[in-house]
Amino acid sequence: MTRTILVTGGAGFIGSAVVRHCIANTADRVVNVDCLTYAGNLESLGPAADSPRHLLERVDIRNASEIARVFRDHQPDAVMHLAAESHVDRSITGPAAFIDTNVLGSYTLLDAARTYWAGLPTERRDAFRFLHVSTDEVYGSLGATGAFREDTAYQPNSPYSASKAASDHLARAWHHTYGLPVVTSNCSNNYGPFQFPEKLIPHMILNALDGRPLPVYGDGSNVRDWLYVDDHVRALFSILDRGRPGETYNVGGNSERRNLEVVETLCGLLDELCPENLSRHRAGLSSHRELIQFVTDRPGHDQRYAIDAGKIRSELGWQPLETFESGLHRTLRWYLDNDAWWRRVLSGAYRLERIGVV
Repeated sequence: MTRTILVTGGAGFIGSAVVRHCIANTADRVVNVDCLTYAGNLESLGPAADSPRHLLERVDIRNASEIARVFRDHQPDAVMHLAAESHVDRSITGPAAFIDTNVLGSYTLLDAARTYWAGLPTERRDAFRFLHVSTDEVYGSLGATGAFREDTAYQPNSPYSASKAASDHLARAWHHTYGLPVVTSNCSNNYGPFQFPEKLIPHMILNALDGRPLPVYGDGSNVRDWLYVDDHVRALFSILDRGRPGETYNVGGNSERRNLEVVETLCGLLDELCPENLSRHRAGLSSHRELIQFVTDRPGHDQRYAIDAGKIRSELGWQPLETFESGLHRTLRWYLDNDAWWRRVLSGAYRLERIGVV
């Protein structure tokens, strides 16, 4: 059966990957709700942007009347809610936008979905799903061992993670109080093609190509679990199609790496794939590793994240297809082959400046 899926944040990094996957691999129709802030880029949609099954609604999720109109006009069968302010450093510098979008925007969307869902015929109401996409950062920081499970207590430590934790609680409350069929996912650090250049991996790629320093917070010992974006998208559709309402599914790449290890691995790939860059910017540079520069740590920087993805693996049969090494190679290759995309992104207000400093 062909569905209409309302995707919020569909011009962002993960959202655009969702839209591309949906258009390329399903018969579903996509209503892409995005207000096109600094991180929203319609070029990230690729050929999906011109598909007759893709429709863009340039709407802010905080605008209650417009969101209600989108539901009335398009009659979606499901919602995949990815719209969010997502960069931790920006949340330190300006937390208000994160509260507005991630908390108030999510509330507005949930309440519009509840009203719409309640008025559907019984068969469509039973089939309707609201997938709330969140982050592992809501759980706080781990010690040297262990991993986040779906029943791990929340302990957010940044304005970003606190805003996402609040939206998670709202989503669950709308399920348990009103019966809205909400399913929640919490994922680890995503990376891959089309990622906005302020995030760690593309930031390092583009700085290295330009011969700029590669700033690593603290001593680089902070650990993250890395998830290739296309693996995440497959997980999201598994959850949307077969996840149980009221449940949470953690999605991880089984690829824990120290931040310094990520940057060093990337430098090794750069040495291999574009050795000519070594002599382009600094005489005598023998490896891109020489560009690594340790900088003052981010305030409240969580030490370690790790995901136990056993539930989604056992219940839904999902597992990542990419290793960290294969995913990183694909990511670097994409940035090398698509300089027109990221050069247009960088021609805007963002200039790879460091943010997140109090």
